[in-house]
Amino acid sequence: MTQNREPRASLILYHLFKWSVVSPMLHAYFRGRIYGAERVPQQGPLIVVSNHASDFDPPIVSNCMRRPVAFMAKEELFRVPVLGPAIRLYGAYPVKRGSADRSALRSAITALEEGWAVGIFLQGTRTPDARITDPKLGAALIAAKTGAPLLPVSLWGTEDIIHKPSPLPRPVPVTIRIGEPIPPPSSGDREELEALTQTCAATINTMHSLGR
Repeated sequence: MTQNREPRASLILYHLFKWSVVSPMLHAYFRGRIYGAERVPQQGPLIVVSNHASDFDPPIVSNCMRRPVAFMAKEELFRVPVLGPAIRLYGAYPVKRGSADRSALRSAITALEEGWAVGIFLQGTRTPDARITDPKLGAALIAAKTGAPLLPVSLWGTEDIIHKPSPLPRPVPVTIRIGEPIPPPSSGDREELEALTQTCAATINTMHSLGR
């Protein structure tokens, strides 16, 4: 049975982290602009799909949703004292690097059933220009299994936050655009999943092309 909201403890931690760290950094340091925040459903299961170019993307996306977003994280982080329990409370769920981890898929579905918003990077990995060129079917498949709508989100500028060899974030402008929610597929038919995935990718790339 699907819940309407995330656990109360997770909501409290989310708002503490958002207002003390993420939001001040996004707006003061990255001069963040957010468009379409009013389109985000504030209750119930939701699949947030976006492009991906930086390790800063998950907290930025979650900040802009005005509700916690559960992202998968590499399983090694969950073994770190204090950090492991904290990111789990924040909604993160583990995934094994370099494998198609079925347990991560089940964890995402469980999170949605508990009323969470789940974040999925449509390409599955970072791209150097933040464009989506090879979207994966995972988000559409999860939507088909859970009936959760998909929310397309474009991150512009995050690809320039880190320039190696320096590990320090640069104060580059960042823009987030949030599209209209897209209904889940009516079935798990592969053609329908592919069409929905392409729709999400095209929507995100179009928003990204709008720039700053």
